[in-house]
Amino acid sequence: MLSGTVDVPAPPARLLADWERETSLRLGLEPGDVEALPLARARARWPDYRHCVQAMSDWTRTLGLHDVLASCDVALMACRGAKYHHDGADYGGAAFCNLFLSEDRGLDLHFPSTGYRIPLSRGTAVIFDTGQPHAVIERCSGGFNVADFPPDQDCTQIFLTWELPIENAHVGHALRIAFDIDPSTPLLLNEEQVWLNGERASVCPDSGRWCQAG
Repeated sequence: MLSGTVDVPAPPARLLADWERETSLRLGLEPGDVEALPLARARARWPDYRHCVQAMSDWTRTLGLHDVLASCDVALMACRGAKYHHDGADYGGAAFCNLFLSEDRGLDLHFPSTGYRIPLSRGTAVIFDTGQPHAVIERCSGGFNVADFPPDQDCTQIFLTWELPIENAHVGHALRIAFDIDPSTPLLLNEEQVWLNGERASVCPDSGRWCQAG
């Protein structure tokens, strides 16, 4: 996991209002939900979008990733906190590269397996392996709790996310990923999975602890 802070301007008020309508009316975000927002429409109202992308590109170059960001898919996301989960079953071939755009809401991005907690505010940048359990939780909390996200409190975080290819040598080196190739087991599977100690694994949504998949 890699993290840092980049200098990005606050999104314009018109765009912030649009995101508020999207998250509250169309998406109806509940505590723990993570959903996509329409990026194309946002870009039309976001004169500093290119500045945000350039700031992230400059930051990733300092990590030795060269121009990998330019060829990666990007999406605009919103979350009202996030339950503990991993994304390895759907994005096992990628690392996530996130740029948070909202102001500080008193929330942390927490990686329970390592103990890392990253305070989220505008300009927070993070790269991590999609198989690493993570959540967005209240800063003083030890886990995910729905009660930490009351309906009368603004707990929404908006962020851009890129999918970086794990097989890219620069990405693997920066994240210190060591590949342990087992060519036989994948032949028995019909979907991507995360295994731990020889069994398919899942993550407790409240604590982030690994457990056997049901």
